[in-house]
Amino acid sequence: MTFSIIVVCLNPGDKLKQTLDSIFGQSYRDYEVIIKDGGSTDGSVDAWLRAWQKREGESSETVHLYQEPDGGIYDAMNQAVSHARGEFLLFLNCGDTFADREVLERTGEAVKAQAASGADLSRLVLYGDTYGEKNQVAIASPPVINGFACYRNIPCHQSCFYSAALCREKPYDLQYRIRADYDHFLWCYYRAGAKMSHMGFAVASYEGDGYSESRKNRRRDRKEHRLITRTYMGKGELFRYKAIMALTLAPLRRALADSKAFSGVYHRMKERAYGGNIES
Repeated sequence: MTFSIIVVCLNPGDKLKQTLDSIFGQSYRDYEVIIKDGGSTDGSVDAWLRAWQKREGESSETVHLYQEPDGGIYDAMNQAVSHARGEFLLFLNCGDTFADREVLERTGEAVKAQAASGADLSRLVLYGDTYGEKNQVAIASPPVINGFACYRNIPCHQSCFYSAALCREKPYDLQYRIRADYDHFLWCYYRAGAKMSHMGFAVASYEGDGYSESRKNRRRDRKEHRLITRTYMGKGELFRYKAIMALTLAPLRRALADSKAFSGVYHRMKERAYGGNIES
């Protein structure tokens, strides 16, 4: 099996159906869906399951529902990984969707191309761009992953297909409540020596306004960023990246990226910079 699409949830309401409908609408069929529910009490998971069981023409092997307690989203993701059978894993949160119905088809072709080139598929991360629902803009991912990209601008987690072997070898670190996925990405790059390949198309439509983006969690987010970068990057490397951020007016650029009025212009400029191979 090529893909395991993992959806973790807790009282997701209508967002669970929204995400699952997007997955089932894919033209490529070599996948399974792992739904990891932490104990929802709003009836949404049971309601969806009853509706699913009435559908005709769907294999019972397509969807696997696991309902068990967990210690939060990253613990739930680790539990889901233990059940996954796919060669590559993608994590979609409730409310997030695929950018279009051909995403898995094109990613499957990218996997075949990597295999034909002799790449080690057990050490591979395939990633794409992201559509931001919050400001309705296309968000370009770095075309090449290097140290500076790891410091400031890794691809959106929902737009990354990870080799299942990487996720099993290094589970998400539960000491990080906000940035365990960031820690894992840096581990893949710095420690596992994974190949990071940009596929050149949008993978996910990201809802935004998640846990890490709330105002009360921004201080913790910054703290976790410092801890993680110190784990993988040397003092000289960190000094250089911080200097670049200061000289390029990073706080202003971040404000433009988050602004509904200016976000579109900012991301179009960033996409042009990436196209010109400018480190940004």
